[in-house]
Amino acid sequence: QVQLQESGGGLVQAGDSLRLSCAAASGRVFTNYGMAWFRQAPGREREFVAAIRWAADSQYYADSVKGRFTISKDNAKNTVDLQMNSLKPEDTAVYYCAATSTYYTISRYLRSTQSYDFWGQGTQVTVSS
Repeated sequence: QVQLQESGGGLVQAGDSLRLSCAAASGRVFTNYGMAWFRQAPGREREFVAAIRWAADSQYYADSVKGRFTISKDNAKNTVDLQMNSLKPEDTAVYYCAATSTYYTISRYLRSTQSYDFWGQGTQVTVSS
């Protein structure tokens, strides 16, 4: 069992930046894991934001955040971070960290909630206009 803990959410204005971080509460190392950030706004389904293959360090993004958000890993801290720049009101949501120990050869599977075994509790991001 992998327990994930997100941090870094908050209330910001449009155009501001935030950095989210995801750590394994148990100290488990993410090597060979696929990690991702999803988000869910009120009344909407949980949607893919960004993913990273820990070993390969390859990243994938939703079109809505490409060029504004960056997913990265910190090997020393064993965390996965999401740097969010140029935030918009439509980015307002609860952001969830997710992890999978399954290696998906087809990257599009990393964009599906069903591909992930472990989830954090979420952190609220609110962007005011």
